[in-house]
Amino acid sequence: MNSIRPALVLLAAIVGLSGFGAAQPPRPPAKGVPEGVNAHRDLEYVEKGHARNKLDLYLPKSETPLPLVVWVHGGAWQAGDKDNCPALFLTEKGYAVASVNYRLSQHAVFPAQIEDCKAAVRWLRANAKKYNLDADHFGAWGSSAGGHLVALLGTSGGVKDLEGEAGNLDQSSRVQCVVDYFGPTDFIQMGGKHDKAGSPESKLIGGAVPENKAKAQRANPVAYVDKDDPPFLIVHGDKDPAVPYTQSVLLEESLKKAGVEVELVTIKGGGHGGPDFFAPAKRKQVEEFLAKHLKKRVK
Repeated sequence: MNSIRPALVLLAAIVGLSGFGAAQPPRPPAKGVPEGVNAHRDLEYVEKGHARNKLDLYLPKSETPLPLVVWVHGGAWQAGDKDNCPALFLTEKGYAVASVNYRLSQHAVFPAQIEDCKAAVRWLRANAKKYNLDADHFGAWGSSAGGHLVALLGTSGGVKDLEGEAGNLDQSSRVQCVVDYFGPTDFIQMGGKHDKAGSPESKLIGGAVPENKAKAQRANPVAYVDKDDPPFLIVHGDKDPAVPYTQSVLLEESLKKAGVEVELVTIKGGGHGGPDFFAPAKRKQVEEFLAKHLKKRVK
């Protein structure tokens, strides 16, 4: 018996180091959450799905159902996390905010990313009563790769090919407005470094863009534009070195042609993100746009 005890102690140590059976560290506090806002962290929007199929939901106190803004992070579809949510200030303006993680391109190629975003929207609608959300007033906001995904949420509403098969398929994945911060909209027209096999766009679709145009087209928000799309606010710097400014011009032109309400805000000399995009004047523009389309009017 004594000879067995040391072996058991060693086994317990190995199990503890590997993480199996070990106590999990406490979840760190959410960053920048305004006082009085209830943070629900790591909500699983796909039952037994990928580890990235989780969202954080931030709820200010309200006696009436809250309009919701879904934040989708950037990171070239290869990085980024829901923990960094610059939309949290909206909880002080009468909105619930959901910050969504999705599978990255190293986990799965497109359309996994938009399928996840749509699954998150459907889950939020299915749980609207539980969390006091106004299911008829959902908006989406994202930057860079997140801008691409929210633009796609906006233009591909009702496109079954991009819905996926994960959870709450009886719910709509449509959003009622979109704020697209410098997201790619047409991979085929980006050109240059974006055509290389190692580019983020090529990694997303599973091969070099010029050699996989059908796959690239499937990922293009402009490919799905029609008259039923929700209103768009697009913000882009005209000196963006990562996503060409013309990508937002293409989306604006496509939406206008379809008769969709759209405004393109150009940040003169602006690059790929930075303080200018969240300066008070820009925040005000975003707030006014969201209020117009997500807040009920009293007649």
